[in-house]
Amino acid sequence: MIKYALICERDHEFESWFANADSFDSQVKRGFVECPHCQSKKISKALMAPSVSTSRRRGATRVAAAMESAAAEQVARLTTAETTAPAVAPPVAPIALVDEKHQQMRAMIRELHQKLTENSTDVGANFASEARAIHDGDAPQRSIHGKATLDEARSLADEGIPVMPLPVLPDERN
Repeated sequence: MIKYALICERDHEFESWFANADSFDSQVKRGFVECPHCQSKKISKALMAPSVSTSRRRGATRVAAAMESAAAEQVARLTTAETTAPAVAPPVAPIALVDEKHQQMRAMIRELHQKLTENSTDVGANFASEARAIHDGDAPQRSIHGKATLDEARSLADEGIPVMPLPVLPDERN
């Protein structure tokens, strides 16, 4: 996984995670990445400092964390002392999320997957041989699901055995 700092054509900055650089390029090209502020689909990578872990940096990170913790305690003390100093939350960079249409589509895929698998027998890696046996009448007629290589699936289709791939659950890749 890789996190990119992104910017839209209207200079809105945000961050998002991608499986790899090719995944980012593909999703931008297909219009799947959009600005969470203005919904623009003209997105590019923003300049971003690399995150390199060194012993000096780890030490600096510990110091920064300790300072942040001390500052948080100070704000907590001031807040409980009922002073007029407002506690300000640090700014959070927005991230691109899946919109409602895609969330509904993912829910439908999950539901379809669940219905198909609960109404069939899992034969695991024996899918191709079991499908052939059912087709040839050597095994009882029933709905099955399992795993098959691309070559096995093509071979089954070439033999006229009706098979179809199960949709991949959205969460299996993320």
